[in-house]
Amino acid sequence: MDGIVYFTLVPALVMGLAALLSGGLSWQHDRGWRLFKGLTITALLATVVSAGIVAVHAWSAPPASFSMFGLFVSPLQAMMACLVQLLGWVIGQFSARYLEGEAKQKNFVTALSLVLASVHVLLIADHWLLFVAAWSAIGFCLKHLLCFYAERPFALLASHKKTAADVLADSLLMLTALIAYVETGSAHISVFVAHVASHGLSQLSSWCALLLVVVVVLKTALLPVHGWLIQVMEAPTPVSALLHAGVVNLSGYVLIRFAPLFEQATLARHVLLAIGLVTCLFASLVMFTRVSIKVRLAWSTVAQMGFMVVECALGLYTFAALHLLGHSIYKAYAFLSAAEIVTHTRVQRMAGKSVFAKLSLILAPGLTTLLVFAVQYSAGAQLWPAWWSLVLALAWAPLLWQVVGQSSSLRLQSLLFGTLLTLLLTLVSVLFHHLPLGIQDHPDLAAGWLTVLAMGLLYAATIMIQWMPARLDALHRWVYAGFYLDEFYTRWVLRLWPVSWGKSTHANY
Repeated sequence: MDGIVYFTLVPALVMGLAALLSGGLSWQHDRGWRLFKGLTITALLATVVSAGIVAVHAWSAPPASFSMFGLFVSPLQAMMACLVQLLGWVIGQFSARYLEGEAKQKNFVTALSLVLASVHVLLIADHWLLFVAAWSAIGFCLKHLLCFYAERPFALLASHKKTAADVLADSLLMLTALIAYVETGSAHISVFVAHVASHGLSQLSSWCALLLVVVVVLKTALLPVHGWLIQVMEAPTPVSALLHAGVVNLSGYVLIRFAPLFEQATLARHVLLAIGLVTCLFASLVMFTRVSIKVRLAWSTVAQMGFMVVECALGLYTFAALHLLGHSIYKAYAFLSAAEIVTHTRVQRMAGKSVFAKLSLILAPGLTTLLVFAVQYSAGAQLWPAWWSLVLALAWAPLLWQVVGQSSSLRLQSLLFGTLLTLLLTLVSVLFHHLPLGIQDHPDLAAGWLTVLAMGLLYAATIMIQWMPARLDALHRWVYAGFYLDEFYTRWVLRLWPVSWGKSTHANY
């Protein structure tokens, strides 16, 4: 089955060819984009074919993973690779129209192609050096996309802050690779993971787990280094879609890949849980105060990344993989269609004077809890713990919230749609757990109930925001400013790594 491993490299080579050809072209809009679109389709088809082959073997002999010459392919990698190449094709299609008339389209296509190639290599890399090099290359190529409008100081600031986080993360990742090599005598990730799974956690491997937690925090834009992800709104919309739908999600994949390590490393897992919960609660509250659609989406991404990290810290890796897929697809759609969204979200349109709005806030969690438990137990097996069903019910309760000014028929339609969507999401979760992805869940009971409490407090805070907005005016400024955490981080970065961009500007964040 060596051919499968080799064939999975084809998409990366195709996107590398796209970067090479676009870099050497005398750029013409139609000709250049036509070539890029053709190569992205080729890469996508090659990825689908290789994923199909892996899926066939997974069903016949799960988990059907293949490793050789520094590459590792499993159903999870194949699924992720399909997602990445699909997003690359969609973003490319959108960019061809969005960037028409721009002067640096050639540079954009070159950088985008290299990002897609590097992400693909990261997904299938099994050698530590290849893994580190691919993740580092993603950050380097993204810098050119973030600075597409070089005359915008906030774009340069966001890029600078991300570069600072990437440099530290890459250095720590290299240190992690060195420690893993000393521990196992091998430079392959699969050997290290298998060693920890069979021999347990040593002092060196526990340091690897803690270092990976810091790397994930830096790469995923969790607190307190989240600010650059908000400020990339200064970059073109396709870049925002690429970041929020694809690149920041990679840390979730990395946590799933190193699941056997984190199952042994209790301290690292609890640190990850604490950071994830705080990030999720903090970003969710800040999101309520924002008016700009794209900025709200950016804060939503920070919250979702925190929630994804929480899922991994709780040992619910199957849910984390499903969350990764769903969030990537949704955020790509949301950013690429943001120009058409001119009304506020449901939360913004809710008013304290509406009786139905108040009742929906209170009753929605109870109804979603009934729906989740009904679908879960009708499946014939308890695929996840009961406390996680409560978390899902709280997370999906906003689907049943009512909007001010609706007629009785519209309220009924909204309720039915929210109910059906909740049932569909739960059913998809059940089906996803039966896929042979090679993922093993190990739920943490004590941490699980702590998560239920945290989600309950977040939901209670949501009710207070809707019912008593006047009483929270004193906190509004602090919440709107993100409690000034990003300002402290920005000053720290500029003090350690000073840089000047000339004339300053202001933006509404």
